Amino acid sequence: MIKNQIKTVVLLALLTALLLWIGSFWGISGIIIGLVFAILINFGSYWYSDKIILRMYRAKQVSESEAPRLYKIVREVIQLGNLPMPKVYILPTDNPNAFATGRNPKHAAIACTKGILELLNDDELKGVIAHESSHIKNRDILIQTVAATIAGVISYVAIMARFGAMFGGFGRNRDGSNIIQLLILAIITPIIATLLQLAISRSREFLADETAAKTLHNSFGLANALEKLEQGVKKNPLRFGSQATSCLFIANPFRGGLLNLLSTHPPMSERINKLKSMNF
Repeated sequence: MIKNQIKTVVLLALLTALLLWIGSFWGISGIIIGLVFAILINFGSYWYSDKIILRMYRAKQVSESEAPRLYKIVREVIQLGNLPMPKVYILPTDNPNAFATGRNPKHAAIACTKGILELLNDDELKGVIAHESSHIKNRDILIQTVAATIAGVISYVAIMARFGAMFGGFGRNRDGSNIIQLLILAIITPIIATLLQLAISRSREFLADETAAKTLHNSFGLANALEKLEQGVKKNPLRFGSQATSCLFIANPFRGGLLNLLSTHPPMSERINKLKSMNF
């Protein structure tokens, strides 16, 4: 767990260092403007993301009488993790998946699809709920928002650099070094920022897996669930929603093309092997 926490800190530090390095030859004014835009966009989504995402996927809040099995499992896991009881939602899709959202443990929600409730047994579902409650406990929504804010500033500067190239506004010098700087700003830095942001997301998935297993003192329920989810998602990929939200789900609900190369999730086989190697 400590290893994954340190990895997140290092990746955030690298992302911040990349931003400061850009500022060293672009100028502080561009960084400040980008920072303002990124904060408004990303922290606005931080406060309202739960409402946005739940509405996007047509999630329905359910009562204990409507979903007694799910409520029982959520309550058991939440008590083990010493967290407040979240709101519980069900998504009307056969795609087997789940996610947690909310800006902090007191304003959290756990959502499960109809597909995952039909696919998993109680032990496996308990592992999934423990994973999602770990995201709440580890405040991953906040961490992802900070990472998105820094990456957003870098993307803004890259856009400005491209406009500068088109209209001749990027510096007065026309030497080779200026062209190299322009290429780095406009093309390479946003790619590096995206890769670092994805790496942060993957490290948080590993941490949530590990926290879930330690909370339940059992790693095999979640490991077995992930095996079923990998196959289930392939059979029933999500056909609506946004790829930008894939990081919220326990398994990437979308499939195909370059999505696997730019996945917010580690390879499922790696997650399963790590869980099965844990001892209690």
